[in-house]
Amino acid sequence: MAKALFGHVVTSAELRVVEENAFLRTKVRRLEQELEELRAQRDAAIAHELLSMTGDAAEPALA
Repeated sequence: MAKALFGHVVTSAELRVVEENAFLRTKVRRLEQELEELRAQRDAAIAHELLSMTGDAAEPALA
């Protein structure tokens, strides 16, 4: 019985690893969101730049 109970006891080092893992997962999730926002801003800036380069002389593309 003591061996079964010992298997369920969590050491402080294991708790620290679990907490650090949760913190790092949160940080990665936040950085992924920031990266997605930056990519969207970059794509919008590129689209704006391309549209400004064509100006009013843009001709419709032939289908």
